[in-house]
Amino acid sequence: MSFMPQSDFRESPVNAVATELVAVLVSVTDGQPRVLTRENAEALPAGPFESGHRSLQAGLRAWVEAQTHHPLGYVEQLYTFADGDRANQQGQHVISVSYLGLTRELQSPEIATVGWQDWYRYFPWEDWRAGTPEIVDALIRPELLRWCAKGDAELRRRRRQRVDYTFGTDEGGWNEDMVLQRYELLFEAGLAPEALRRMGKETEAVLPGAAMRHDHRRILATAMARLRAKIRYRPVVFELMPPAFTLLQLQQAFEAVAGRRLHKQNFRRFIEQQELVEETGEMTHGAAGRPAKLFQFRGDVMLERAIAGSKLPLAR
Repeated sequence: MSFMPQSDFRESPVNAVATELVAVLVSVTDGQPRVLTRENAEALPAGPFESGHRSLQAGLRAWVEAQTHHPLGYVEQLYTFADGDRANQQGQHVISVSYLGLTRELQSPEIATVGWQDWYRYFPWEDWRAGTPEIVDALIRPELLRWCAKGDAELRRRRRQRVDYTFGTDEGGWNEDMVLQRYELLFEAGLAPEALRRMGKETEAVLPGAAMRHDHRRILATAMARLRAKIRYRPVVFELMPPAFTLLQLQQAFEAVAGRRLHKQNFRRFIEQQELVEETGEMTHGAAGRPAKLFQFRGDVMLERAIAGSKLPLAR
């Protein structure tokens, strides 16, 4: 997947390697997973690693705060993208070091081109909270099956195997962790806008879903997959929650990230068994319906104790 040139890069010797720092900042607001974007929702916060940066992470923090005015809290390295065809205007090979940050959404920055976006705006086929998305059966599978019908018998067999594996044959076969594999399959099949852009075609892509500049949607897909896998085994979701919350709010945060509905009683049993939270002694006030108990994460959870062997209790 090619890398389109980025205007942020400074002049440097031809054929040198340029390092780009990219941030995927995620929040969950009102039950929706959101990602912080710039350039009118078409790019992630990013910039080159420069000699004045004392470390990669320090450089990342500097770019994010300069471009979005949003401070970075929890952050972990995500992946290094170093494909051979990633280059900038100066002909330099570009390596992108990406990071995943979890935060709570602050007031919208006073920058017209920066804002929070629902991450399902970019991947509408990944939201299964209301069942199988219409786009999957109506558009994606038919287009992929047409793609599978091209080529010799062995190629057709391999393509069909990939389609069945990544997109499943029904809701029970859907693996929510395979965000990147699904996007790369759609890219390879020529169904993503970025693929058409790479081929120099100006026609619109077949599938809905907002495109991003460079390969930032690929990086976002990688972050979504990492977070979806990680919430099963480590209590990272607390970074997305306010200091006190109801169990319903906690469940909605899990569901927002996973893109799947969870069985209410099984979810609460899951939380109790893992000893993730404790009551604050307070109740909700002023909301519609009955008051609900408020919870907070336990102190040892805040130290990110590993939770081994846990699986999300999906609703069936």
